[in-house]
Amino acid sequence: MRPWLASFTWDMIAAQNAVLCAAKNALHKPTSDGHDATKELWVSLHQTEMLLHKAADLCRRCHRMAPFCFYNGNTFASVMTLVIRKIDIPADQAFVIRSLAGHIVAGVATEEEVRAFREFSDGL
Repeated sequence: MRPWLASFTWDMIAAQNAVLCAAKNALHKPTSDGHDATKELWVSLHQTEMLLHKAADLCRRCHRMAPFCFYNGNTFASVMTLVIRKIDIPADQAFVIRSLAGHIVAGVATEEEVRAFREFSDGL
């Protein structure tokens, strides 16, 4: 277990969303329904040591809570992409692991993908 998400403060999450929104000329704004609860969840857990698949699940949960008007999935998927880039694994394996993590964060991963990602995570 490692503190995979520790360096990603809520300010960094919000800034990443702002960058993604600006690139597509979309409104960067917190939502009234999900922002505060998501921020509270993130702040309470992001520094915790956890398995990599738990970090992906936290990003999935935060995506689903929709803290921003646009690009929630892309915001939290990009966090997992950055986390996975720090793992010393071959480039072809990293590509697959990033893809699996992205599917998990988006909430579209199959059971097989979740299982494969968990097995990878458990091996770290």
